[in-house]
Order: sequence, then C-alpha cells, then structure tokens
Amino acid sequence: MNAEFEQQLKLPVIPHQASYKETHMTRPWFVVAALATSAALLPLIAGAQTQSDNAPPPYRPSLADLMGSTVQPRHVRLALAGREKNWVFAAYELKQLSDAFDRLSVQWPQWRQQRIVELVETIVRDPLFELDIAIKDKDEAKFAEYYGHLTDACNACHQAALQTPVVIQDPKEAMFPDQDFRPKQ
Repeated sequence: MNAEFEQQLKLPVIPHQASYKETHMTRPWFVVAALATSAALLPLIAGAQTQSDNAPPPYRPSLADLMGSTVQPRHVRLALAGREKNWVFAAYELKQLSDAFDRLSVQWPQWRQQRIVELVETIVRDPLFELDIAIKDKDEAKFAEYYGHLTDACNACHQAALQTPVVIQDPKEAMFPDQDFRPKQ
C-alpha cells in the first residue's frame, strides 16, 4: 500500500510490518512452517475420521425391514390408487415400487442361498411391466388382473426364498387413513 492511501484509510502503521510486496505469505520460512505443520497434523485428522474398533458397524436394514418399509406399503398404495382410478398416482407408486425393488437388490444381492436380483427380475418384473401398460391405458379390469399377477409374483418369490409364512394379498382396506387416493380434479 502506498502511504497516501494508508493516510486516507487511517490505518495504523506498525513499524515491523512488512511492505505490501513482502507479506508473511510470501516469505519462504512461513511456507515451509505451514507445510510442516500440515504434515504433522495429517495423521491426527485422518485418524479422527476413521471409525474406532469399538464403534458399532453402520446400520444395514434387514431384507425384512426393506420389504416392510419400502415394498409392502407401495404395493398397498398401488392397489388403492388403481381402485380409485387415480392413474397418475398409480403410475407414481408403480415407479416407486420398481425403484424399491432395485434398491433392495443392491442392498441384498444375495440372501441365504437366493440371489435376490434374479428373483426380482425373473418373478416380479413382468407383472410390473403389465401394470405399467394397464395404467397407461387407464384400464381398470386389466389393472385388477395384473395387480393379481403382481401379488401372485410376490408370493412366488417368498416361496422361492423359503419364506412360506409371508403371504401377500390384495389389501382389504386402506392402511393410510391420512391419504386420499381419489384422483384430483
């Protein structure tokens, strides 16, 4: 800075202050000290970011958790949307259900002796595709038929995975009392 400009700003002048051209950032000793300090602290910073041996492992939802929290509610909402002929919401729920199966297959590519992705692709994908056609055609009868195919596919998948106690059915009533499934005008 020049002296006239400093006078205008009324900045205090410190006798040992470096000139504008030579600040502490350009001094070689400062750069070396900063690099040395950074190198010395790096192991401490990196060590603080890793999990300790006593820390619990990250949470991984079980296959049953994912089925109960992501697949089954969407299966129910899809049925309710179709019953109300809310084709926009049915299309949305069908996409959400398909995506839930994709995420489930990534989280659990294999469960016990079963390859989940193969079960989903060979048993569940076709009924999802059929439902997509029924929804696009706004065909209530085909929707009901294809929804039955999807429900049968869910049960076939459970049978293949030796989960015979898990039986899926067409929902008898809405389990979402706070949601209106009728189409919006």
